[in-house]
Amino acid sequence: MSILIARPLIGREEEAAVLEVLRSGMLAQGPKVAELESAFAARCAVPHAIAVSNGTAALFLALLAHGIGPGDEVITTPFSFIATGNSILMTGARPVFVDIEPQTFNLDVDQLAAAITERTRAIMPVHLYGHPAAMDAILALAERHGLAIIEDAAQAVGASYQGRPAGSFGTACFSLYATKNIMSGEGGMVTTQSAEVAEKLRLLRNHGSRVRYHHDMLGYNLRLTDLQAAIGLAQLEKLEDFTTRRIANATFLNAQIKHPQITTPTSQPDVRHVYHQYTLRIAGDRDAAVRQLSAAGVGNAIFYPILIPHQPFYREMGYNTQLPVAEQTTQEVLSLPVHPALSEADLAQIAQAVNALQL
Repeated sequence: MSILIARPLIGREEEAAVLEVLRSGMLAQGPKVAELESAFAARCAVPHAIAVSNGTAALFLALLAHGIGPGDEVITTPFSFIATGNSILMTGARPVFVDIEPQTFNLDVDQLAAAITERTRAIMPVHLYGHPAAMDAILALAERHGLAIIEDAAQAVGASYQGRPAGSFGTACFSLYATKNIMSGEGGMVTTQSAEVAEKLRLLRNHGSRVRYHHDMLGYNLRLTDLQAAIGLAQLEKLEDFTTRRIANATFLNAQIKHPQITTPTSQPDVRHVYHQYTLRIAGDRDAAVRQLSAAGVGNAIFYPILIPHQPFYREMGYNTQLPVAEQTTQEVLSLPVHPALSEADLAQIAQAVNALQL
């Protein structure tokens, strides 16, 4: 039987939580959503958390809440899931892509300053694969230029940078999609220190309404249900256990994988990497690695094979930025299972299969 690249862990706690909501009759945004928001805010050490329908909605609404729209620019990474760039386009603003660091796969902070123009309104760092970006340098640059920070923390719940939780540095966006480190099936969360931003987010997700049938601004229907929130609450209680197991699994694989053409992931000393993905760099024939690992029953995936600005419709918009590190990275990365459902035998099988690769 193959070892899956991702596997949601759903137990009796989640089942009981869903049944409780079903029996209550309160299925739409209600007390469970509020409870999840309170618990999530506490976990991220911020006063406000606003639940929304998915991670893309979180990014979109966070940008809108900061007043970002047509004519504005937002600096971000080219090496991420498409929602990172698309959420900026959805507001009418323009994403500006900066190259990445080869070790962490995150934004290269040394290149950020040169990308700032008079139209720049925000920086959107992505804590890719669960490794936080270099937030001290990003914060300093944002403060110097009066820019907002929108953290794309979709893959980084439970991560930290210099002791501060991911999600506490700016307005931050999380995904609760089924394959994330904790999940609600589908869902998102925005965290913020700002009461003003939080109030805008609550209006934006709910048709611009504080009071039923009274609408103060243009808003959207991007709410979370109590069914999803109930699952998220049960998962949030397990976050630390899940995270500890992910880190332990990654530590085991780092120690056991000894292939001369493979570089295992690194973690900077001042961060807590939560390993949403365990991503190798392969100096050799990656296609051969994919075939051999699949034949050995080891799930694997490429996150991400195409840079955001190299997607067809971005090309049609005129994007042709040279991003040599990110471009090389798309040719070398390969992710392996690291989720907390792995057994010791699974981990040994993964390491053995990697070490046996003929590249």
